[in-house]
Amino acid sequence: MSAEFDVVDSRTLFQGRVISVREDTVQMPDGSQAKREIVGHMGAVVVVALDADEQVVMVNQYRPAVGARLDELPAGLLDVADEPAQVAAARELAEEAQLSARTWHTLLDLHSSPGFSDEAVRVFLARDLSSAARPDGFVVEHEEVDMSVSRVPLDAAVRRALDGEITNAAAVAGVLAAAVARAAGWSELRPADAPWPAKPER
Repeated sequence: MSAEFDVVDSRTLFQGRVISVREDTVQMPDGSQAKREIVGHMGAVVVVALDADEQVVMVNQYRPAVGARLDELPAGLLDVADEPAQVAAARELAEEAQLSARTWHTLLDLHSSPGFSDEAVRVFLARDLSSAARPDGFVVEHEEVDMSVSRVPLDAAVRRALDGEITNAAAVAGVLAAAVARAAGWSELRPADAPWPAKPER
């Protein structure tokens, strides 16, 4: 049985640069109401950049929220108005890893924490890599000053994810999906501009 979960009231609790927090009152199918705290997020892009030797480009940076350095994939916010997701991903790849890619596909669409956030993440597969300069005007600052870049064989990255050594959710999903896509001969990939069902309306 399907039923609508109507939002009958909503109020903003916090508005920040990257996130907002609101309290929604949701009408349940049985007629009861429940309050839900929702983190609003502008969305993000992540890049599985795979070189000719099937090595994944990884970045390592400090994440204050968890108080640790994490091995991750190049990634960034959808924080430029009207910028297509694939263009944002290419920009992030150049900013963080000084690379460009000739071949792009959509690998995954994720809701990173749907229990409390509307954050939508698109994970791209980027291949045919070459060196690239950072975009004009980009300034390396904050945690990125100490960011390191490395290349890890895809099979080793999968093993590290399964061993709990890679814990960033999008990175884990990305390397596992890349391994599955490779096993299928890259034959079932969506185009880079595929419709994005996970992305919330703004």
